[in-house]
Formats: sequence, structure tokens, C-alpha cells
Amino acid sequence: MASILDDYQDALSSMASSQQQQQQQIRGSLAIPHTGYVNARLEKETHIFNKQRIDFTPPEKINSLVVSSNQLCMSLGKDIIFRLDLAKADEPNQVELGRKDEAKVYKLFLDHTGSHLVIALNTSECLYLNRNAQKVRSLSRWKGHLIDSVGWNKLLGSETNTGPILVGTSQGHIYEAEISISESGLFGTTPDQYFRFIYNLEEEAGPAPVCCLEIERGLDGKCFIIATTRKRLFQFVGKFAEGADQQGFGAIFSMPLNHLPGFREFPASFGYSEIAFYAPKPRSPPNAFAWMMGNGVLYGSLDYGRPDSILSNEQVWEYPADVDVSTNKPISIVLTQFHFLLLFPDQVKAVCTLNGQVVFQDVFLDKFGSLTRMIKDPSYGQIWIHTEKVVFRYNVQRESRDVWKMYMNINRFDLAKEYCKDRPECLDIVLAKEAEHCFQNKRYLDSAKCYALTQNYFEEIALKFIEAKQEEALMEFLLKKLASLKFSEKTQATLLTVWLTELYLNRLGMLEGDPSKQSLYMKTRDNFRSFLGSPQNNACLSNNRATIHELLASHGDTENMVHFAVLMEDYERVIAHHCQHDNYSAALKVLSKIKDKALFYKFSPILIQHIPKMVVDAWIEMGKQLDARKLIPALVNYSQCGSTVQISEAIRYLEFCVYELKETHQAIHNYLLSLYAVCDPKSLLVYLENAGSNSDKIHCDLKYALRLCAEHGHHQACVHVYKVMEMYEEAVDLALQVDVDMAKSCADLPEEDEELRKKLWLKIARHVVQEEKDVKKAMACLSSCNLLKIEDVLPFFPDFVTIDHFKEAICNSLEAYNKHIEELKTEMEEATQSAKRIREDIQEMRNKYGSVESQEKCAACDFPLLNRPFYLFLCGHMFHYDCLLQEVYPNLPAYKQVKLEDLQKKLSATGQPSKSHHRPKDTDASGQGKGQPSREQMKAEIDDIVAAECVYCGELMIRSIDKPFIDPQRYESEMQSWL
Repeated sequence: MASILDDYQDALSSMASSQQQQQQQIRGSLAIPHTGYVNARLEKETHIFNKQRIDFTPPEKINSLVVSSNQLCMSLGKDIIFRLDLAKADEPNQVELGRKDEAKVYKLFLDHTGSHLVIALNTSECLYLNRNAQKVRSLSRWKGHLIDSVGWNKLLGSETNTGPILVGTSQGHIYEAEISISESGLFGTTPDQYFRFIYNLEEEAGPAPVCCLEIERGLDGKCFIIATTRKRLFQFVGKFAEGADQQGFGAIFSMPLNHLPGFREFPASFGYSEIAFYAPKPRSPPNAFAWMMGNGVLYGSLDYGRPDSILSNEQVWEYPADVDVSTNKPISIVLTQFHFLLLFPDQVKAVCTLNGQVVFQDVFLDKFGSLTRMIKDPSYGQIWIHTEKVVFRYNVQRESRDVWKMYMNINRFDLAKEYCKDRPECLDIVLAKEAEHCFQNKRYLDSAKCYALTQNYFEEIALKFIEAKQEEALMEFLLKKLASLKFSEKTQATLLTVWLTELYLNRLGMLEGDPSKQSLYMKTRDNFRSFLGSPQNNACLSNNRATIHELLASHGDTENMVHFAVLMEDYERVIAHHCQHDNYSAALKVLSKIKDKALFYKFSPILIQHIPKMVVDAWIEMGKQLDARKLIPALVNYSQCGSTVQISEAIRYLEFCVYELKETHQAIHNYLLSLYAVCDPKSLLVYLENAGSNSDKIHCDLKYALRLCAEHGHHQACVHVYKVMEMYEEAVDLALQVDVDMAKSCADLPEEDEELRKKLWLKIARHVVQEEKDVKKAMACLSSCNLLKIEDVLPFFPDFVTIDHFKEAICNSLEAYNKHIEELKTEMEEATQSAKRIREDIQEMRNKYGSVESQEKCAACDFPLLNRPFYLFLCGHMFHYDCLLQEVYPNLPAYKQVKLEDLQKKLSATGQPSKSHHRPKDTDASGQGKGQPSREQMKAEIDDIVAAECVYCGELMIRSIDKPFIDPQRYESEMQSWL
């Protein structure tokens, strides 16, 4: 397998130097297929800043324009304020200022809600217009100040109240003011609540106009105020006292005279400046700023967690090279997420905040006039530009579409990937650039991780790492590539898996022999084992397990080979490996852990030869999971060694099967018997006795047991087997060779067969007399069995024996006979007396009678009883003969019914009808035929059948309890009759 990988690497090297066509052919046949993206635009994309001219022709020239929260306000001429709710573009509104003098609108200021409009006049006067009002109102307290900026309160402002706000003038003064109106006060009191001075901004030359004011709330209740002049940017930081929001900003600006606020200053100046902010969401605090001043644009982020200054990551972007600030100064600035737009008198330029490059330029025609102002709606992000005649609007569309390129070009790959994560073709370019960057900087592992995520050609990347001799990075690349393969790419997965295995084994081989790299070796080994045990690779490794085993074997890595076999659940290979290396305990440990029955049967013969006790313990632990019959071959091979210790282990397991598992298979019991017969005769007899005397419940082969015991001379066990097999004669014959008492116990076993018992006892008596020649013991046999008499055993004695030896036995026998005769006489006398008493009872019964009244009725038909033959029972019930016969006949057994019909036929055949069933016997011999019973006998038999008992009080009534009222055979017809 290693040679295959070498050939593959050679193929990769040849592809690097061959032509493109050859590379493509090899890719198609050998390597990972290229499934990259085609980097082509399928449709023309619109620009980020899409300009739209507003279809609006103003009646007079436009002086100023502001937009906020979709509310647009512009000053037309010197006396008209034009208002438009952009959500209701067909409902414009005009409000006249009503000024008779030459005052003109200087600037318009609209708050963040679009509700409060402050109109600054060039005559140092200010007017106020609420969104819900149709008439401007004068801010009398503001008079005498030329307003250059307003800082709106975003936290406390509402549609009817601005809350405390800041006002900057052209003289560098900052005032705190508040505008509030109510429904009843729209035409009443003045809206300006107060207007008080709180601070003065100065530059080196003295007071300077306050170009911009911005109020933001930071963390922990802190308030940050940014104020700009022509050359300086001031920051004021303070914290409102609890519950003191309505007291305004005085506490923030109140500081010692010798303590100046923090500010940034630049030497150059246009005579004005402008600052723009960007908020990621409407109504959220801004996170970036751009300040347009003489040197360029100061761009940075806002960090509200800093204690003194919220400006961070500041950098100055110079104005584009084609801009001559001495003749063509920027007028306004607007900040978006990744760009700031500069307004010039004749064009708009968009500069990327990431690299300072101009990415958009829009030149306006001379017919529109000179561009005057550019503003952005902070809530909706739309950008508005106007001249004195025309209004334009820019819609920002997918501003981040090309940001990934800029981040990629400045090696900010994390941000580049973030902004193209939903565009796979762009993400692939970024990853490729990042991988190449890491490779050039010798960060090979990071490069491999990135390359694995790209769609670049697999062979080219692999060759880069091979030529750089970065095997670790190559492994990382292959691992990542393997993880990204689809389930259907099985060929590629196989190639990568085998290659990685070879690389791991090579690395382990190099590290193993170096003691100084032991920790690295352990780490690499753990990584390799994690690779082998990865669930994602399980299917591929399982399908190619033979190849992987060959690789492991070729490197001589038996440790990992065993580990891989365990992972693949190829436990047979693991156990075989342990057995080959004589590590039988480890093999048994694996067996005991997996509890595979088939492997137990396969490896038990070899394991029991070396670790018998441990193997038997494992068998016992498995219990009923193992079939003991399939372990008999292992036990037979083991016990044939002949050692008592070896046989004892086999006996221990078989005893467990018999006594604990209650094994009933004959082979188990027979083999246990054979081991008992060879090694443990005492246990053999105990086993047979515990088995019982019922041959049907004994699980061993009794004939085999008998032959086994006979072969080994275990006579006592043979006698027991004979008894169980009910071969009592053989049992007695064999027992007499061992012990007479044993023979006596056998002779008493056939309890129901007295003749056999007597025969067996005669055998014992003959043996005692003829073999042992012990007269006393022979006499003892007579006393032990009541079936033997003295006359039965006398023939066994020799002629020279005198009568004195039998005197006592003969006397006892004669006494027994006399006693038996007396008992018979007593029984005869008792029988005679009983017969006499029975005859007297019969005679007495014949004289009994009963009286019947004339009005008595039959209990069955309820007609007069004396009209027909009848029966009278002792219980008092009376029945006509035919009525009683009708009631009794269905309940009689079949044979009695047949007998009754036969008697009735015979009685009818005599030709002498009976007038009464209770009269003296008819002595007429005409009714008697030769061999035929008389009429009276037939009547008596009929009476015995019909009138044996009262039909209402006898057993017939009891037996009829469970009899159905309707005959099942007639049930259907009976049911139909009721319908």
C-alpha cells in the first residue's frame, strides 16, 4: 500500500510540471474533483450609491434643506418654508414666514424626530415651527445670536418638547435652551422656555463659530458632548446627578478656569468645518464619526466605555489627489457604514474608510447649478443633495458588497469572510488569499486549514506542501479536506484515508526512536487514534479495514493494529493476536468484555490449556449466555491430559451447569458422570442420589451410567442405578456382593409386588444361609420381612442343623397362625350378626305403609291422584305412574333408558295389563316363560328404575341445576315462535 501512495505522490509531481490539459485528465481519473465556483457576474449590479432626481420644481430658489425621520423641510426664497412627509409625498405643505423686512433664512435645524424646526435668520433672529403647526413663532430669547449649530437631546426630546438642547452661535458661544409647546399654547405663550449661556469656545485667535454640536449618552449615565470649530474638536464629559436631568448641561460645562476641555486641533482651516456620524440602527447611538476640516477627514470610531474621550482608532484621510482645496473646497460630508461622501460644488466623491480610495464619483451638469448642501436622514439612511433649483436623493444599496475585497487587500481576512459569508464564490477567493498569505509567512498549519476550505485544485495544494516538506501541514490539509467530502465521494474518501494513515505511521516511526520527542510521539499517537476512531471515518475505514491492517502490519505497529481492530470491532483478530504472543490473559480479558459467544467457543480450547481457572471463571460469569454443550470439546481436550487438577476444573464448570444453571442436556450429565467415575467416586454416588429415583426426571443416560460404574468397579453406584431402573433382582444380586443391609433395602423397594419382594428376600436368606452360613442372621431375615415363613427358608439349611436353631422361630410361627385363626373366627361372628340385623330391617320395611286422601293430586300434572296408578314417596310427593315416567325418562342415562324401554315391551307382551303396581305377587304361571322373568319381577325392575328416588328431592333435581330451560337444539325454533 505504501508503494501506491508513493506512486500517487509521483503523479502529483508530474502534474505540477505538465500542461494544463494533462492536469485536467489526471484530476478526472485520480484526484479529488474540482467543484469550484465560476467567478463571473451573471447580471449587472447597480452601484452602491444610486442617484435619483426628485420630480420637484421649486417656485423660488432653494436656500436650505433638512431631512429627519422622513420629514423634509426646505426654505424657498426668503418667505416660504416647504414641508413634505415623504411617506405622503402627494400632500406637501407650505408655511409663510410673514416677514416684511429683508431678512433671509440663514440655516434650518430639524430634530431627530422631525417635529421641531428651528429657522435661523441672517438678522440674528430665530423662528420656530412645529410639525403640527401652520404658523411660525418667534424665539424671542434667541434674538441677537446668529445660530450655527444645534445639539438635539435624543433622550428627552418628544414631539411637543425638545428637552434641554445646546445652541452654538457664530461668536463661539454655547447656550442651553428648551422649546416646549402644548395644545393650548400653540397660539399663546412663547415656546422658548429659557435660553442661558453655559460655555464659550475659542481658538488661538479668539472666539470661533460653533460649527457642530452632538450630544450622546454613554455608560453609567455619562454624557458626552462633541463640539467643533473651524480647527478644533472639543469633548465634554460629565455625569448627571441622580434626578437632575431637567437641570440641563450646566454641570458638564462647569469646570475651573485653568482646566481646559480635551480637544483635537489641526493647523489648516477652510473657515468652516463639518462633522458627520454613523449609527448602525435608527435611534441607536452612533459608532463612527468623520470630521471634515482643512487637513482632510478625521475618521474614527466612538467607544462609550472610555472614561474621558470616546474617540478611538482615529486616522486622517487626506482629500483625493485630484482635489485642489485652494480652489475646490469640499462643502459637506456624510458618513455611511464604510464610506464618507464629500460634496463639491460640481460633484460628489465617495471615499472608502477602509483604504482611503475613491470608489464613487458623480459629476453634476452645469445646468443644475452649483451644489449647495448634502445631508443624510439619520433614521432612513437616504442622502439628499440640492442646488438652488434641483433636489437629488441617493439610496445606499448593499454597501457592504465589495467590502470583503478591501478587507482582503489589507489582510483583514476575518472581517473579509464576515462580509462575504453569504457569497460562496467571494468567500472562496478570500480563503485562497488568506491561505496563500499564511503560506508566504510560513504559517503552514493555518494555510492548510484555509486551503482545505477553498475550491482550489487539490493536487496543486498538496504539491505545495510536499515541495515545502511540510508534512504536518499536509496532514492537516488532508484531514480538513476529508471532513468536507460528501457521503457519495467514497473513492476520494478512501484515497485520503489511506494516505493519512501512511503519513501518520511514517511520523510515528520517526518520532518513536527519539527519546527527546516522546511527548510529541504520544500526542501524534493520540491524534492518530482519534483519526481512526472518528465517527465520520468509520464507514470508510470499515470498508477498507484489510488495507489499513496491511499498512499497520507493514510498519510493524502492532499496538495501533490492535487498537484499530478494537475500533472496528474485529475482536477475533485482537484475540488471535494476543494468543499468538502468548498473552492469554489479555485475550480472555477481551473475550470477557465483549461477551461474544462464538468467539468463546472458538478460543476456549486454546485458552483453557494455559489459564484453566481463569477461563472457567469467565464461563461461569457468562452463565446461561453460553451453551455448555459447545464447550464440551474444549473440556474433553483439556481433561484428556490426565491431570487431576485439570479434571477438577472441568468438573467445577460442569457442576455449575448442573446445579446452578439447572442444565438438563444429557451430554452434560453424561460427561460429568464420566469425570466423576475417573476422578471422584464419592461425588458420583452423591450425584446419583441427588438425581432421585424417578428415571423420567434423571437427565443422564442410566444405561451409560450403569456401564460406566461397572467398568470402574463402583458397585454401590451400580446398585443405585439398578434400583432407579427398577431392576431389583440385579440390584439385590450385586448388593449381596457388597453388603447384605444394602440388599435388604433393595428388597423392600417393590412395595406393590409382594411376590417379587418375597423372591428377593428369599435370595437374601439363601445367601445368608448358604454363603455366610449364619443361622442367626437367617432368622433375623425372617423378622425383617413379614412375607417369609420358617417353612420358606428351611430348605436352605443343611441336614445337620438341629431343631434347636429353629425352636424359637417355629414357636413364633405357630403363635402367629393361632392368632390369625382367632381373628378369622371373630370376623365370622360379626358378619353373622350383621346379616341377622339386615334381615330384620328388611322385614320391618315391608310392613311400612302410607295413607292417601281422596282429594290428593299428582305433584306433576295437578290432577286427582287416585284416577291412575301412582307412586308415593317418603318425602310426601305423589306422582302418577306415567307422570313420573315422563319426568324421569329424559334424565336417565342412555343405558337405563334402553333397559326401561325393553322392560316395558316385555311387560306389554305378557298380555295381562296391570291394574295396580302395589299388590301381592301374581302367582299365575301363565306370565312366566321358560327362562323369562315374571311380571312381578319386571314391574319391580321398572320401579327400581323409575321410582328409585323422588324426582323433586333426589339427585335428578340436583343434576338439573345447570341444564338450560330450552334445549339448545330447539333454541332457534323456540326463538322464532316468540317473534
